[in-house]
Amino acid sequence: MITAKPEVGQPAPPFALPDHTGAVHRLDQYAGHWLVLYFYPKDDTPVCSREACGFRDDMGAIKALGAHVVGVSLDSPQSHASFREKYRLTFPLLTDTGGETARRYGSHFQFACLRFLKRHTFIIDPRGRIARIYRSVASSRHSREIIDDLRELQSIPPTRDKD
Repeated sequence: MITAKPEVGQPAPPFALPDHTGAVHRLDQYAGHWLVLYFYPKDDTPVCSREACGFRDDMGAIKALGAHVVGVSLDSPQSHASFREKYRLTFPLLTDTGGETARRYGSHFQFACLRFLKRHTFIIDPRGRIARIYRSVASSRHSREIIDDLRELQSIPPTRDKD
């Protein structure tokens, strides 16, 4: 099944995914706020840990810009709970076991029986539209890049929807 990748300016594909406690997070819960939605391959691997810790360390600056961070992988809620505790992560990690949400965002990869999520990030604006897409992520500086881009995006006056 091939799904079109979303583009900047389009409505963000909806999602409803559980976090490490079983609480379901939905895209519409973040309406009116900036959302940094990032997909990553696997809990507790070196690169994924570096990326998550970058978001953790820069959370003050991200929150000051009115943004929320949410991570998504194929891992179980139990794996997320352990990962969050080990690295003291302060943002939700959501479980996309079947990969459906990742497919809608063009972030799911499957080759034979190997399945994983690509390291992609989406900034979603307060109206629920995709404002920025990162399909190539350098985990060591990604959170700082997000902060810089949120500042830039927020300096642009909002435009009215034509629909």
